[in-house]
Parts: sequence; structure tokens; C-alpha cells
Amino acid sequence: MINWAIPLLSGFIITALFMPSLIKYFRSKHEGQMIREEGPTWHEKKSGTPTMGGILFIIATVLTDLIFGWIQHILNPTLLILLFVLIAYGLIGMWDDSIKLFKRQNEGLKAWQKFLGQIVAAIVFSLVYLHEGFPMAFKIPFAHDLSVSYWYILFIVFWLVGFSNAVNLTDGLDGLVAGLGIISFGAYGIIALYQHQMQVAVFCFTIVGGLLGFFIFNHKPAKIFMGDMGSLALGAALACVSILVHHEFSLLIIGIIYVGETASVMIQVASFKLTGKRVFKMTPIHHHFEMLGWNEWKIDIVFWSIALIAAAASIITIV
Repeated sequence: MINWAIPLLSGFIITALFMPSLIKYFRSKHEGQMIREEGPTWHEKKSGTPTMGGILFIIATVLTDLIFGWIQHILNPTLLILLFVLIAYGLIGMWDDSIKLFKRQNEGLKAWQKFLGQIVAAIVFSLVYLHEGFPMAFKIPFAHDLSVSYWYILFIVFWLVGFSNAVNLTDGLDGLVAGLGIISFGAYGIIALYQHQMQVAVFCFTIVGGLLGFFIFNHKPAKIFMGDMGSLALGAALACVSILVHHEFSLLIIGIIYVGETASVMIQVASFKLTGKRVFKMTPIHHHFEMLGWNEWKIDIVFWSIALIAAAASIITIV
């Protein structure tokens, strides 16, 4: 039995050990987050806080999993494709973050540029997934095999792009996504262990360790943000993991907060366009609760609690 605690500890140590130096470097280069103008006014004081902290827990995950996977002889297509998705979406986010920093604005890549990059990376994952003969968790009725493959590729693209953006939308409060990510990846790590999918389990627990190390510096008041580099990578990786454990739709429950945050934006936009009225004071919905007077710690704890209950329910149902 492979000891999953080793990659978790490695991810934590690498991230926690080198994060102070990364923060110091970013501050010396005056590379700080520009807070969006339409957000809550009290978030303006966060302007200048270093961002792109996601680069460190991504590096920690890649290094740990490559070395640990090689030592334990589990460095196979499953682990490699997970690392590919993490890196690919991380690079898209890094490009987006870099534009924001260099231009001193909150807008980075154009929407179509980010969307195109996400789609291409998702297609690569889906082609490898199908080529390697991974089993599909559901079948499309009245469709022959070729149609199933095409439809499943479309589903995978939708799933990866959708959840990468959902986690990105959720990343608006100090520590929120770091805590949610620990819960989400921890849940899938347990499910993967139950299924004896050690590559997936190692990947999940390494990210849990990295996020635990990152949280030390990201909780309120945050000394660094993960940036799009971290949130896009985490969302896409979560979608991949849900596919690899053959319980894709469990992510709707385990990732209930990401789904709720995204739904709040969709409802707000639809309501305003159709009726001219807003349902929420501000979206994504964590800002709505801020406008109601909740502080960030209260929102974090309530959202983490909901996510923890949902994750526990999913684990019990699946295992």
C-alpha cells in the first residue's frame, strides 16, 4: 500500500517553505493584484497584494508526483495526464495574470483567448483519455461507439472549461478557494483510495498538501493570492479527477459551492437582461453576503462547512 501521506507532506513542505521567498520576490518587483472596480469598495485595500501564488503549489505538485510516481512505479498515463492539465490550465492563468500585472489593470486575456486555450487543453485530455481506453462512466443511449466518443469529448471539454471557470469565479475572498480545494481534493483522494487508483489519490493528496501550505499565507488578511494561475488549474484538475474516478456528476455535489457561485452569476445576468432587476446585491454570491454585512471569515467558514457536508455525503454514497 502506497503511503499517500508522503506526497501530502511533500506538497505542504515545498509550498510552505518557499512561499515567503516568493512573496518577497513579488513585492520587490511590485507585482500586485489590481482589484476590479466593480467589486466591493472595501476590497480596494487589497490592491497591491502579490498574486500568482498558485505557481508554487503547482510546482510542488508536479515535482512531488513525478519523483514519487517514479520511485513507486506509478508514473503512468493517468498521473501524467493529470499533471498535464494542471500545468496547461496553470499556464493559461499565468498568461492572464501576467497581462494584468504588466498593464496594471484587472482585465487580462480577452475572453475568447482564455476560452480557446481552455478548450484546446481539454481536447488534448479527452483524446488521451479515450486513446488510453479509460472506461466511460455513462453511455449515451441509441448511439454507436463513434458517436459516444464524440459526445463524450464534448462533455469532457464542457466539464473542464466549466469547472475551471467556476473555481476562478469562486476565488474572490481570502482563503476561500484554498479551503474549498482542500476539501474537494481530499474527498476525491479518499474515493480514489477506495478504488485503488493510487495515481489519482497521490495527485489529489499532493494538491491538498500544497493548498494547506498555501493557506498559511492566503487566509485573511492574505499575504498572497493564488491568481487565475491557481484557480483555473485547480478547477480543471478537479474536473479531470471526477472523470478518472468515474463519478463525474459527483462534482456537482462535492463542488456545490463552485456550482452555486457560477449559478448566482448566471441568474443575476439573466434576471437583469429580462427584467432589469437584480436578484443578488452583487455576484458571485460571496459578494452578496459581504454586502449583507458578513465578514470574510464568516463567509469562508459557512461555505467550507457546506462543502464539507456535501463532500462527506458524496464519499458515503460512493464508497
